[in-house]
Amino acid sequence: MSDRVAQRDLTVHGIALEAQTRCSHYHGPLDIIAIRMKCCGAYYACRSCHDALADHTVDVWSMAEGDQPAVLCGACRTELTINEYCRSGDQCPNCGAGFNPGCRSHHQLYFASS
Repeated sequence: MSDRVAQRDLTVHGIALEAQTRCSHYHGPLDIIAIRMKCCGAYYACRSCHDALADHTVDVWSMAEGDQPAVLCGACRTELTINEYCRSGDQCPNCGAGFNPGCRSHHQLYFASS
């Protein structure tokens, strides 16, 4: 079952989604970002939610697309570019909320490394 949580004028898709974008796959206190998927332009709580709910495969963002808004802070609803997110130091530059540093280990699921 898919849940949707309105994020300002954006919608985040996910399974067992809660207000700060945590889902059934990632639901720790720092799991508060959603990713806008390049393939469909929709925000998902995580790649696993996309894989379960979308009818297409994922396409990752290229390094040249670092200026694209593709990360949503679930705490304050600020949309970050890929570059802003990657340089954030695991903290929202707008509200200071902490992001899960473990997410760096799976950036390749969303962002190309070269």
